[in-house]
Amino acid sequence: MKKTEIKAANSYKVLLVEDHPMFREHLGQLINRDLGMSICGEADNIRDAMRLILETKPDIAIVDITLHGSSGLELLKDIKAQGLDINVLVLSMHDEELYAERALRAGAKGYITKNEASTEVIEAIRCVMKGDVYASRQMTAKLLERMTQKRSNSELAGMETLADRELEVFQMLGRGKSTREIAQTLNLGESTVETYRARIKEKLQLRSAAELYLRAGQWVRDHGA
Repeated sequence: MKKTEIKAANSYKVLLVEDHPMFREHLGQLINRDLGMSICGEADNIRDAMRLILETKPDIAIVDITLHGSSGLELLKDIKAQGLDINVLVLSMHDEELYAERALRAGAKGYITKNEASTEVIEAIRCVMKGDVYASRQMTAKLLERMTQKRSNSELAGMETLADRELEVFQMLGRGKSTREIAQTLNLGESTVETYRARIKEKLQLRSAAELYLRAGQWVRDHGA
């Protein structure tokens, strides 16, 4: 009979994909101290993250939603599309009610916000390392509620109608980025960005570009997006 391989804690490799150096440093120290795992690489953008995944073959990647140049959701989709065997935990400042389900659909094994205590972050990492799915008690309750009753027509419900790329464009508009700047950052044509803008306006029932920028700016200020 073939025995199941049990790895020592210090043999597990962790990749950190996060655009804030100080937070990466703090998280790395936390993982080394409390879990005894080793950090095999760090990245702040999708291109470097994918290169490190292929080079180092980490057991787990801890990924932020906001990265330089694009969204962590796009990295999740790339990992899934390439069939890479890696567990991913999303650790982000963004509202889990809007992003957790998107992240899980894209292939993440768990989602936790940065305002959680360090002990809860460690628990989430342990859970995902085992291949289990992690979700906070609050998020689990919200997902169950969504399955059993209709949502109200709230601001959040409206935002949930946006596709992942539309949400990304919306946030960049809220940060004051122009169509050209968004196109360059996301490697899209300007006409494609304009199409996304039109879809966002329609879904959020906004009448003008001014209303779109106002709504996007308010969203970024309110949600730290």
